[in-house]
Amino acid sequence: MSKVSVVYWSQSGNTQAMAEAVAAGITEAGKEAEVVYVSDVNVADLTAEKAFALGCPAMGAEVLEEGEFEPFMESIDGAISGKTIALFGSYGWGDGQWMREWAERVTGEGATVVNGEGLICQETPDDAMIEECKNLGKALAANA
Repeated sequence: MSKVSVVYWSQSGNTQAMAEAVAAGITEAGKEAEVVYVSDVNVADLTAEKAFALGCPAMGAEVLEEGEFEPFMESIDGAISGKTIALFGSYGWGDGQWMREWAERVTGEGATVVNGEGLICQETPDDAMIEECKNLGKALAANA
């Protein structure tokens, strides 16, 4: 069975809830999902995967979290060409600019973003958003 990692960073728990729902969708699609907090990820193992999910909320002026997640992204930037990646995250303000920039960054590195864009959720994911996260996981699993 193909393992699909769901790597995330969360402060309030919103992006973590999204990560768990993405993983549930992966599992429902018949693949093995592993939810991993960003500081616990093995970059070499992750970049060996064909497809994986990344989740990070908007921070500050709509940027990725700068203490752990941004350094992690810098560590994989040169190793994601040819990968299929699902992006997701929550936000409290703004219009999703951080996600648009993140998707452009990932595609600029040669990866394919599932559905062509990231999935964003304002604040706490409701039942409809949890279903969208599961569907994102299923779409990712189809490429794993």
